[in-house]
Amino acid sequence: MIRLLTLIAGIGFWFGCVLGGDAPAEDNTISPPVDFNRDVRPIFNQHCVACHGGVKQAGGLSFVYADSVLAVIDPGSSEDSYLMERVLLPADEEEHMPPSDHGRSLNAAEIDILKRWIDGGGQWGKHWAFTQPQRAETRLLESDPWSRTRIDPFVLDKIRQHALAPQVDAEPEEWLRRASLDLTGLPPTPAQVDAFQADVRRNGEDAYRVAADDLLASPAFGERWASVWLDVIRYADSRGLGLDGRRTIWQFRDWVIRAFNEDMPYDQFTVRQLAGDLLPDRTLDDLLATACHRTTQTNEEGGTDDETFRTEAVMDRVNTTWQAWQGVSFGCVQCHSHPYDPIEHKEYYQFLAFFNNTADSDLGNDLPTLAVPIDHDQFDEAFQLDEQADQLWLTEWQRARELVKDDELWKPISDLELSTNNNTRVIAATVDGVAEYQTTGTVQTKTKVHINGKVDESIAQITALRFTGFPKNEQQALIDSEWGFIVSHLTAKLISQDGTETAIQFEQVISDEPDPLLQPNESLNPKSNHGFGPYSRIHHPRTGAFLANPPVQVKPGDRLDVEIAFNDVELGAFPLIAHRGRIAVSQSGAFTDWLTDAQRVAAREQIAALRRQRASIRSINTPILIERPQQFARPSRVFDRGNQTTKTDPVDPAIPAFLATPSVEPDASLTRLQMAEWLISPENPLTARVAVNRFWAQLFGTGIVETQEDFGIAGAPPTHPRLLDDLAVRFRTEMGWSVKTLLRELVLSSTYRQSATVDAERYEIDPANRWLSRGPRGRLPAETIRDQALFIAGLLSEKQFGPPVHPPLPDGVWKPFQGGDKWATVDPNNPDRYRRTIYTYTKRSIPYPMMASFDAPSREFCSMRRLPSNTPTQALMTLNDATFVEASQALAGRMIAADDDVDQQLRYGFRLATCRQPKQAESLAIRELYDSILQKHDGEEPNQQAAMTAVASVLLNLDEVLTK
Repeated sequence: MIRLLTLIAGIGFWFGCVLGGDAPAEDNTISPPVDFNRDVRPIFNQHCVACHGGVKQAGGLSFVYADSVLAVIDPGSSEDSYLMERVLLPADEEEHMPPSDHGRSLNAAEIDILKRWIDGGGQWGKHWAFTQPQRAETRLLESDPWSRTRIDPFVLDKIRQHALAPQVDAEPEEWLRRASLDLTGLPPTPAQVDAFQADVRRNGEDAYRVAADDLLASPAFGERWASVWLDVIRYADSRGLGLDGRRTIWQFRDWVIRAFNEDMPYDQFTVRQLAGDLLPDRTLDDLLATACHRTTQTNEEGGTDDETFRTEAVMDRVNTTWQAWQGVSFGCVQCHSHPYDPIEHKEYYQFLAFFNNTADSDLGNDLPTLAVPIDHDQFDEAFQLDEQADQLWLTEWQRARELVKDDELWKPISDLELSTNNNTRVIAATVDGVAEYQTTGTVQTKTKVHINGKVDESIAQITALRFTGFPKNEQQALIDSEWGFIVSHLTAKLISQDGTETAIQFEQVISDEPDPLLQPNESLNPKSNHGFGPYSRIHHPRTGAFLANPPVQVKPGDRLDVEIAFNDVELGAFPLIAHRGRIAVSQSGAFTDWLTDAQRVAAREQIAALRRQRASIRSINTPILIERPQQFARPSRVFDRGNQTTKTDPVDPAIPAFLATPSVEPDASLTRLQMAEWLISPENPLTARVAVNRFWAQLFGTGIVETQEDFGIAGAPPTHPRLLDDLAVRFRTEMGWSVKTLLRELVLSSTYRQSATVDAERYEIDPANRWLSRGPRGRLPAETIRDQALFIAGLLSEKQFGPPVHPPLPDGVWKPFQGGDKWATVDPNNPDRYRRTIYTYTKRSIPYPMMASFDAPSREFCSMRRLPSNTPTQALMTLNDATFVEASQALAGRMIAADDDVDQQLRYGFRLATCRQPKQAESLAIRELYDSILQKHDGEEPNQQAAMTAVASVLLNLDEVLTK
């Protein structure tokens, strides 16, 4: 591509030169001004950046960054520029650039471009995609009889530039089928076609507008367009790595369908998925939307390091965010600066810091989760109950937490005597004047640490006990976290000098965060492995208080005896034990007041009642994003060469400088919500462009920018740059980010309405239809191929939403690593067998064969576009797959039931499949096929059902049916 761009620059913008090093012909032609992006950057990309780019910067010089290049040019004087001096050296000299072993020397055209660029001031130009899109001026959109919408003049201009003319309009039924398949993923019925044709005869253009509005209002619209987004956001019903077990996250898939059907503005669609949990007026739907980034792969396999895979998931979130919303290949920056785009290595980790503080870890329980009602009508009720209970609890927790944090109220125990119930060894130590226990060597699972210590003489009663757990190495834990701890059970008693024991009864555990992943009060349950503690990693010391009721009196000389059980084990190999721990006690009556005050007791009873009412709403736990408390935030650092085991400089969240307008300094206070709001702000030049291009590609087969995944310098240039920018600006402003408004304009355009017929001249000039001199034509997406077959056959279920379903699978396909992951195929009498394909269970390690055959991604990573293939497997699938066999049988039944006359039955089936009446030759061909099969009955009675089923199978496999 770079060489092609250079060739174009040499031919198109330096007219008359002879490539290959010859001097330009002498004439009086005035050379056009040099454009940096069009003329100069391709030369740098082809000849320079391999050694002087973002990855390798030989001699400290990079041709990706303007400041670096200014060190080797003298703007205004090419003769005094060091760059030209090296370029113009004889090719056999050692210092000639580029070196002979790195490719050819610059030719005369390229040298002339560089000279004129430098002499003209050496202005550095931003890549087109990184500049603000501009709405086209009105004078550039002169009306033309052919144009129906604002996009048409742009397209017509390009068509004429390539010596072509637009194709005639498609027949009304052809447009209706095309628009119906594009907008809903389903074809129109014969009745809908008849009604539309009649409306066109009566009302002309208005009929098209009404039909488009009806399609956009269809519930099927969301199901069709959600599939596109689920590819991008790599949605699956399984975890991906290790055993690839099931993950219950289908409520997010339903959220996406509803969002498209409700025409949720794309800016809200963006912010809710990336930061719905941080919105000040968030709803349950907003929290559910954040499951977008809980679709990352996790590895629940025993013995794996959860922090490694958690970090991989965070990186995937960063890469997907940039790919999905910015169309930039940001992922490579995790190892080095970008080879072509001006993005520095450090900036990757500054942006990663926006995502690095979510509460999830790479664990099999998928915490944190949200209890999402199965009935969407109960969302508001459930959320109100949650909010009421959470607000009441936050008030109560804050009162108690202030007491727990007040060191004046606490006295540490001292003179520690330690033991354990197994081979885990503990020793007593004094750190900063405070006694603590410390583990040494290897720790065992199910360890109980027994602590006996002296109570400070000033303590007359114990109203609360405080446990503080520390990382082994506090400084190192800020760089590389350690496994956390869970206090599964804690008991305490006072032992007097005469041996009398007095048990302390604990009623409440106050954690150092109001809403931890695990319930702190489980530490009071001897049968539970859960409870208070940093689950599952620890960076900072963590504190929990155990409140006693009633208080216990302390006599002089009494010792406190505490046993802490650390029973929780993660991934089969990692005991969650506090390797350092301190015990302190308080005699403050404020803790007793908090437990016994009538107002406090009433508040907690109200909270419990609200929780019970909430639990009565039938719900599904769905993984979501939740931010960790700021005081326990994970520190972020640069990974040396992308290696997460080698961390270097600390970083704060920041937007990469090449897009930050105005420039924003890294700031620890910047949040994921602010990042999401920046994405959809007017200052961001990419979000609207990338979105518009994606929707365009779905309708026309190829994006205005073909490389939907890469709008950067190495990506393909736009075929219609003014159109792309005009659409992007209007999508954000006058359309209000409305996807339906955008799609409506596209399907009503003359560009879209053209016939897809191609003649030899059009094919020679525009084989891939990049200049849009004819209507779009291409194979249907995998989901649409299957859904259409079921729809034509009359089998497709209209049921929406709910858990994934399991349609028929070929024998031998389903061999999961996890034995409990069953594929329970429903019987033919169950409508779930014929649900739309978007509801089919998506397992990453075993893709559904229909989807895999027709180029759907496995959704392990973000997929911006599907690259269509043409293989024998696809024909075998549509001929022999159980779904298509059943569809053929059902379609045959519809045809037979439609009329007593065989010819009418065949015509009816043909129209169901193609949305048009068959031509005479086509009618004769399918009748001949029907008769030939009917005669092959091997002495038995002719089987009309079998013959019609064979015809139905042929109809469902017609090229016209499998394409739009």
